[in-house]
Amino acid sequence: MLLLAFSDLHRDTDAARAIVEASGKADVVIGAGDFATRGIGAAETLDILATCRAPVLIVHGNHDRPGEIAALCAQWPHVAYLHGTGVNIGGTDFFGVGGEVPARNTYDWNTAHSEDEAAALLAACPKDAVLITHTPPFGVADIQSNGTHEGSKAIRRAIKTAGVRRCLCGHIHHSWGVNGQLDRAPVRNLGPAPNWFAV
Repeated sequence: MLLLAFSDLHRDTDAARAIVEASGKADVVIGAGDFATRGIGAAETLDILATCRAPVLIVHGNHDRPGEIAALCAQWPHVAYLHGTGVNIGGTDFFGVGGEVPARNTYDWNTAHSEDEAAALLAACPKDAVLITHTPPFGVADIQSNGTHEGSKAIRRAIKTAGVRRCLCGHIHHSWGVNGQLDRAPVRNLGPAPNWFAV
């Protein structure tokens, strides 16, 4: 199975069109959050991404409004919004948790979840799933521009507990394109360019 994955479009319609153009070769397309910027404009990219020629799996980012993302995704039968939920495609489990974990700023547009909230959502992650998160796991592909780690400890624990086969994330722009490893799971901070994976 061939996955096409990205994150953090932030209303970039050209980047969304590049994903759609590439999607003809993909079995599954994955968007790891932040379609909007500061809560505005998610539809600008999601309306384009809905024309992908493969199933599309979405988690919300901290710049997205979860209710809006869920409502937009519900318009299209091949687009699934995941948050504490999963789907099985072609025998492979996919599971998602969105938002910033934990909260690191107090802007009114910021969508964040505590580590405890994230742990509760992640408890349902199946063994050997592909895990889609907006926030990286703590200590892997999560280095901010000031050198600090800004990932999630709950996501890190879930990857180990569930024996996740791969984690695809975004959020920390300074770490876009960074690969890491956590137990058996490769981790990739995606960014807005097309990323390809075989599972």
